[in-house]
Amino acid sequence: VQLQASGGGLVQAGGSLRLSCAASGRTLTSYTLGWFRQAPGKEREFVAALRWTGTTYYADFVKGRFTISRDNALNTVYLQMNSLKPEDTAVYYCAADTSRSNIKNLSWDITYDYWGRGTLVTVSS
Repeated sequence: VQLQASGGGLVQAGGSLRLSCAASGRTLTSYTLGWFRQAPGKEREFVAALRWTGTTYYADFVKGRFTISRDNALNTVYLQMNSLKPEDTAVYYCAADTSRSNIKNLSWDITYDYWGRGTLVTVSS
């Protein structure tokens, strides 16, 4: 599976962006998908995940602001980000877990076996 994230850019605080992660090589329909981010000088952290069953998971700091979704026809997963804050500035990465597990911790980056290149999101104050 090859993943390509896009949609990052510069936005003012309070604004919105939609990140896309397009997959090639395999269909994403039966995979668990996740978004992580890494801010300058910080470790990579979990943002959101969409388990292959359809269940969604969010980090507390994005609940109510971010939404993860997928379009099976386009083989793409999205991260809609609203009410952006300067602290959301980071490189955002998408990832896929192909195991179809129902018990893996989706907030751990070791859960995922495929990663895309990141896309930079910069939120100005």
